[in-house]
This record gives sequence, structure tokens and C-alpha cells, in this order.
Amino acid sequence: EGCPAPPAARPRLVKIAVVGGSGVGKTALVVRFLTRRFIGDYERNAGNLYSRHIQIDGETLAIQVQDTPGIQIHEHSLDCNDQLNRCIRWADALVIVFSITDYKSYELLSLLYQHVRQLHPGNAVPVVIVANKADLLHAKEVEPQHGLQLANVLGCTFYEVSVSENYNDVFNAFHVLCKEVSKQQTASTPERRRTSLIPRPKSPNMQDLKRRFKQALSAKVRTVTSV
Repeated sequence: EGCPAPPAARPRLVKIAVVGGSGVGKTALVVRFLTRRFIGDYERNAGNLYSRHIQIDGETLAIQVQDTPGIQIHEHSLDCNDQLNRCIRWADALVIVFSITDYKSYELLSLLYQHVRQLHPGNAVPVVIVANKADLLHAKEVEPQHGLQLANVLGCTFYEVSVSENYNDVFNAFHVLCKEVSKQQTASTPERRRTSLIPRPKSPNMQDLKRRFKQALSAKVRTVTSV
């Protein structure tokens, strides 16, 4: 009784980059996750780094979220500058955001995903795809199930969220990533390494991925009936 508590270990650091087209709500998503507040209007994104300590499953994590400027497609390839590439390489995990009200932002997804995989060879970095603005049904240009199908093709977790209306969905998308990163970090500490020599899945062949992506886009979408 009365023993001094052991000094708290420094919280584990989780670095997340949020990428996507312009105007899809990346900054609003990050601020909503970290502060629970929704702010509708932002200056054009300067690429801020946000830091917070957050409790996830009873563990305090030091989370850094890197917001990034919107990406454009330039002659069928991504217009990615060095700063953005550095952000993607820096990250332990990525959130790729598109808006259901902007078909172009949806078309960016597979190119962005391929770009991330090229910068992170070995297929190790967890990626979550987030469809934002789910409340703006009157302006919808992308069916949510298209996002889900594409995420399945790419092997990513998918969340449809309304940053303005629903905090829980936003939290869950980041929560899943943090858990994935924690799992990887725990698996790669030396004393655990022997037990966790699970072979990593090979990075999907990009030609194959493009083919499957085209199929997913051209397939007539069957409406998913909820059970």
C-alpha cells in the first residue's frame, strides 16, 4: 500500500495522413474527429498537422493527423507534389476521402490508392476509404455501394459518413486505423517478433487491380437489399 505508481510509459505515436480531392471535407473530417466539433467553412487547406492524445480501447495514443491539400488529376495521372509524397511516406495509416456529391473525387480513389501502395511497398500501411457528405442526398453523384464495392476491390475498410451530422461514424473510421496500426506496432517490437512471423500479403498487382477496378466501375450495380 502506498507504493508509488510506476511512471507512465510514453503514449504510443500513431501518424495518420488524410488525402483526397479538393473540397471533399478533409479538414472538417479531421477537426470533427479530434474535437467533436463540426465547422462548415475552412480556408483553403494549408496542410496542417494536428496532434492530440486520444483514448482508444483503454490505451492513450498520441495521434498526429496530417491534413493535406486537395489532389487533382492531370492528364490521367495524379498531380502529387513532393510535400504530399512526404506526408504519405510519413504516415503509419491513411484515410482516403471522397464526397458522394463529387464524381471526380470518386474517380481519384483507385489512382490515389495505387500511389499510396507505390510509396509504401510491402502492402503494410492500413488504408480506410471514407465517403463524406452522406447527408447531401439531393446532390448525390456517387452511390454509396459504388464506394463499398471499390473498397472491397482494393481490400480497404469503407465508411460512409456525414461529418456534419454524425460524429460516431467519423470516430469509427479513425478508430479502425488506430487499432490496425497498434496491432502492427505491437507485432514489430523485438520481443514479440518471433511469434508474429505471419507472411504479409503481397501487394496486389497493379495491372490486375486496374482491371478489377474497371470491372467494378462498369458492372451494373445491384442494389444491396438490407437483410
